[in-house]
Amino acid sequence: MHVPDGFINAPVSAATGVVAAGAIAVSLRGARRELDERTAPLAGLVAAFIFAVQMLNFPVAAGTSGHLLGGALAAILVGPYTGVLCVSVVLLMQGILFADGGLTALGVNITDMAIVTTVVAYAVFRVLVKVMPRSRRSVTVATFVAALLSVPAAALAFTAIYALGGTTDVSLAKVATAMIGVHVLIGIGEAAITALTVGAVIAVRPDLVYGARGLRQRLKLRVGGELVDAPTPVTTPVAARTSRRRLWITGLVTSLVLAGFVSFYASASPDGLEKVAHDQGIDQKAKEHASSGSPLADYGVKDIQDARLSGGLAGVIGVGVTVVAGSAVFWAVRRRRSDDVSPASTTVENV
Repeated sequence: MHVPDGFINAPVSAATGVVAAGAIAVSLRGARRELDERTAPLAGLVAAFIFAVQMLNFPVAAGTSGHLLGGALAAILVGPYTGVLCVSVVLLMQGILFADGGLTALGVNITDMAIVTTVVAYAVFRVLVKVMPRSRRSVTVATFVAALLSVPAAALAFTAIYALGGTTDVSLAKVATAMIGVHVLIGIGEAAITALTVGAVIAVRPDLVYGARGLRQRLKLRVGGELVDAPTPVTTPVAARTSRRRLWITGLVTSLVLAGFVSFYASASPDGLEKVAHDQGIDQKAKEHASSGSPLADYGVKDIQDARLSGGLAGVIGVGVTVVAGSAVFWAVRRRRSDDVSPASTTVENV
């Protein structure tokens, strides 16, 4: 759903840029409360993983593909404020280095893909986990539904933005129907990927999943050789099954493999927005990307003729740059939080 330059006029693009900048400023402050010494490294990894999985377009209908947006995944793993920052970092790397998503449309893309998906997904997720039993299965189910709904919500948001600043005269009803229809299908893929990823992390380190904080398991007692639930509501924290370092290394290696190797087998069909834009005539005034001459434009390394090698190297570089940029941002936010609660700022005068 990366909107290119020329789809949205300058005034609305500028307005969404202001909205995006404001949301990022709020998220930087909110992320201070979400990030700690455990989750700050994970946030950079989440951004890199989203970048990698976004390279894996999957077929959803005849001649159409989709890919992960990542707002739900980021919000549930590291928190909604940090989630907005994660997806924004990915979009910034994609726009500048890979000519994916227009630079003048960066505000549109952050508003649509980072803010809308994260806010909708986390709101749905919180409602569901409050009404469902507090268990791993409930968290996974809530994750699936939240991710599923976040994608058509983003499609609807794009339609609203296009209604305000679209550069071509097309039927908004047809655009809305086409966008929501295809992105419901894409949402199923988003939900599956998100639920599997969150479920995998919960299985080994539930304490690192922001949306699963407070997840408990009933204390078991051995009675007559059998384990039974304790008769009182005593609970115990779910034990971690792997170290943070091992989880981080595993996640990074997985991201590198996905972007550097598996991405070669991704669907070559246009994604949902590209397909709808072509069919409905939205792309009539699309402009060439300002970074089209970038050495990494279109997810390939310039002057390398072998498509597999070119795409793989571009993917590896993208993961590396994103994890470094993301980690730097989140460590800086974490450091700011540490400064805010330093002993010097919490001393109390004797009276």
